[in-house]
Amino acid sequence: MKRESSELTTEQRAELQALEELPDDQIDTTDIPELLDWTNARRGVFYRPVKKQITLRLDADVIGWFRARAKNGRGYQTDINRALRQHVESQEKNGGDS
Repeated sequence: MKRESSELTTEQRAELQALEELPDDQIDTTDIPELLDWTNARRGVFYRPVKKQITLRLDADVIGWFRARAKNGRGYQTDINRALRQHVESQEKNGGDS
């Protein structure tokens, strides 16, 4: 029977706690090769933001603009979300509230 990762033994918990308390410069990483080539790296493979379904009223011409540029009319909602996220990030970067 496969054990769940949350079922740690007392010894495992103690070992993890000891590792957590170690300063970074005291952790031996000599057996881990340093990764210098990131050419095949893919961004956002593991991170999946939580999505929340809402009803949102947008101007028809705005929706039409995104839909017209989406491949086969699909993915336009993702494009709208991406545009909103870029706006939020630029506002946060510039310290803006609008």
